[in-house]
Amino acid sequence: MILRIRSRDGTDRITVPDPASATVADLQRLIESHLTVPVPVQRISLDPALLLPTPSAAVPLLADPAAPLRLANGAFVYLAYPPDARSARPPPPRALSAAGSFGRKMTMDDLIARQVRVTRQENALCAAASFDRDAANAFQLYVAESLAFAVKRAGFLYGRVDAETKGVFVDFIYEPPQQGSEDVLHLMRDPDEEARVDAIAEGLGMRRVGLVFTQAVGRKASETGEYTVSNREVVQAAQLQAEGGIPEWVTAIVKLEVGDDGTGDVHFEAFQMSEICVKLFKDGVLETEVGDSDDPRLSKMRKEVVAGGKDTMEVDNDFFLVPVKISDHQGPLSVGFPIENRGSPVGMSALRSHLDRTKHLAFVRRISDFHLLLKIATFLDVKADVPTLAACVKTQSRVPEGYQLLIESLASQG
Repeated sequence: MILRIRSRDGTDRITVPDPASATVADLQRLIESHLTVPVPVQRISLDPALLLPTPSAAVPLLADPAAPLRLANGAFVYLAYPPDARSARPPPPRALSAAGSFGRKMTMDDLIARQVRVTRQENALCAAASFDRDAANAFQLYVAESLAFAVKRAGFLYGRVDAETKGVFVDFIYEPPQQGSEDVLHLMRDPDEEARVDAIAEGLGMRRVGLVFTQAVGRKASETGEYTVSNREVVQAAQLQAEGGIPEWVTAIVKLEVGDDGTGDVHFEAFQMSEICVKLFKDGVLETEVGDSDDPRLSKMRKEVVAGGKDTMEVDNDFFLVPVKISDHQGPLSVGFPIENRGSPVGMSALRSHLDRTKHLAFVRRISDFHLLLKIATFLDVKADVPTLAACVKTQSRVPEGYQLLIESLASQG
């Protein structure tokens, strides 16, 4: 008799050699032998409610070891156990016959290994995310006051990763060229501009550490209610986290929450896409083409996976989200220069106005603004001059005379 043992880690199959005389104790020993879950920590039931995150105490268990095992061939048995209870020791192989003369012999473990199992990731690889107050405020003010949260907007987060705590400090936000609607955000990325951004970050001792995006107030609703992120947002966040190249990569959402009294409150949330989500994207399992009629709460798969203890082609987006603590700090840069890619081109008159407004400060302090440095970087060598000038800002050291003359000359053209 073959039984299907379903747990929060997926579905396994075991063979009961003598079903007529088998007892619950025999089943427990088979589970321990083949699934490497020790008998003392096993909780077994015929009720799928056992696998709920907080199962009711009323769920009936197969708790009497001497009770006869009266089950039909192919029946489901539900198994719960503590997260770390399952041993890493592989179960013994169970050979299957080759499929005709052209097949090859496979073990049950070969088949199980081919299953993709989607489980919740309990802990983020990023301990916490702290945002520079001025940078975060400049982003959310534009979305709230100029865009009225009517369309989506995004930016790349740049800053530092604390090697000890694994926390991320976001010190500036770069907003690439983009076009947003209520539900869709197209990033029209400019490789040359991104190269200048990365050169500035290098000189500042920073790097790209994440993504921030907003949700429009009129975004597509789900028939079953609210959701944290949409399927499109899962795909985009997974793609950029895969590209990001660091375990601590963080994604932030900015949204407007409207209270019962009609007043709105801008709210930041931070999270990571789970490791399995990024792997599904890299392996081509996560469906990247999303249709307008698709349920925004669910991410489609290109092949069947095991999620929530069942085989499925759709996974609830919440399975992929790993919350990250969020806080703020005062970073080393100012945010007073007009921000790039917001519709109107930033001319040299903006540079002249900025320098005039800050003339009481030391020159290095006057240019300690990422968005100003990005404007100037178009006139500098991206591999040599840009990191050098940014390094002066990092250390707050004297700006070489040649750079100062160039910047003042550019400003005089405004």
